[in-house]
Amino acid sequence: MKRRSAMKIAAGAIIGGGAGVLTLTQAFKPEPLPEKTPQKLEPEKSETNWEYTYLDPSVSGQIAYDQYSVGSCMYASFYGVASQIAEKLGGEYALFPFDMMKYGHGGVGGFGTLCGALNGAAALIGLFVGDKKMRDSLINELFQWYENTQLPVFKPRKAAMDYTPASSVSHSTLCHASTTNWSKASGFKVDSNERKERCRRLSGEVAAKVTTILNSFFNDGYVTVYQNNDNTGTCLTCHGKEGKLNNISGKMDCNSCHTKSVAHKLFGDVHYKYMKAK
Repeated sequence: MKRRSAMKIAAGAIIGGGAGVLTLTQAFKPEPLPEKTPQKLEPEKSETNWEYTYLDPSVSGQIAYDQYSVGSCMYASFYGVASQIAEKLGGEYALFPFDMMKYGHGGVGGFGTLCGALNGAAALIGLFVGDKKMRDSLINELFQWYENTQLPVFKPRKAAMDYTPASSVSHSTLCHASTTNWSKASGFKVDSNERKERCRRLSGEVAAKVTTILNSFFNDGYVTVYQNNDNTGTCLTCHGKEGKLNNISGKMDCNSCHTKSVAHKLFGDVHYKYMKAK
């Protein structure tokens, strides 16, 4: 079919109304990316020479919660795990410069990018898992969990504030998007004490989660859980490295920042069908 014929079909579909548009979008839809299958990840000898030992996730979460006031989110999630390793194993672990993790507050120096709690947790995975493919898989699991889960639900033994934060789904790993979505769900401002308590508990939640992941990886062999994100998969079909456009590199939920225009929804698939690969 020629491009001109396709445009005529598109015009006819629009004139035909809703049913015609639906038929149009389905007829020219590109083949979706193949579904990811669960994989079992088993540790090999780490290139980092930093040893992990089994920890109680609830203890990690409580330490992170308590340490939030010392150095904010990234410091808290990292310290919640690494400080226990230092206490158990001593030596070089006890000499680790924990204060360096304070830079990650507010999405790195308050810039609103990657959530500090996730940044600290990813640093932990990087510290203990030397293999790039396995390290990336574990970080992807953690980040997808964060994007798609109603958080926080963590309950500290002794709360710093007499307030139980509302939980929300962030749909993003970015600090500014996550906190904004929470503010909309809770009705509290981003600079409120209630938001700080939310992030304090979120730091505990993430520390507990990464402890669970590391425990499973080093003791049982970790089986991946999260599959393709539908929003991301739809975009990467055309814009990812396997698509004709090949102008996007990423795995995070695209819809947290980008939305499709009406024209994109109606004509994007038709246009892509007859586009030459770059």
